[in-house]
Amino acid sequence: MWGCGITNNKGIVVVVKSIKIMFIGIFVFLLLYLGIIWVWASFSASVLIRETLLTSREVSLLPEQQRVLLKIEDPVFFEHHGLNVSNGQGLTTITSALARDIFLYGHRLHGVSGVMQSFYRAVFDCCKKVDIGRDVMALVLNRHVTKNEQLNFLLSTAYMGRKDGNSIVGFDRAAMAYYDKPLGDLSLQEFSGLVAMVAAPTYYHPLNNPEAHALRTARIINIANGQCEPDGLLDLTYEHC
Repeated sequence: MWGCGITNNKGIVVVVKSIKIMFIGIFVFLLLYLGIIWVWASFSASVLIRETLLTSREVSLLPEQQRVLLKIEDPVFFEHHGLNVSNGQGLTTITSALARDIFLYGHRLHGVSGVMQSFYRAVFDCCKKVDIGRDVMALVLNRHVTKNEQLNFLLSTAYMGRKDGNSIVGFDRAAMAYYDKPLGDLSLQEFSGLVAMVAAPTYYHPLNNPEAHALRTARIINIANGQCEPDGLLDLTYEHC
């Protein structure tokens, strides 16, 4: 009986050690994976950012418009270094969304850098809910691109649905397409209608799904005016508002 107890204890010790080794191995692998991403992103940043910024155009917001946009999309955009977790924002900052578009889906690289770009793109497509490689890219992007440049890139390249068979890209073009006005002439409600489209441009389309669009616009206005707050980190629909 005593010998059997000793054997069982030894077995437990072996299992515990194996689990520890496994977790250490996973931790080391993650560090190596993220380290390689950091090196690759840092090495590729200048080319990718240069090519990306060449395709963007200057889009300006009024102060109140900027306040509404950031309140919904990234409340502490000008304070964080690429990553942040705020109520109603979800797990993605403006910077991390741009990092995804610039590093993975923007200008195609060649050679070894291109192979790694394709690999990381495949990883993100497979595991976008948990992949933290994009977050490393966001940190790198934030070191190379100013906040104003990041915001301008979002405003000029955001997909804003389709009209008359044509894709609408950018807030300025969306303002003309849906309201027949320059962006700076939009009312707060009209601009909030554009912000409402960012999360799902097809579903929250003002022409194709006006009821859903109007409801989300009203909720965004309530949040922007301080009449309601998102119900936690992952509340992106604001149904209680």
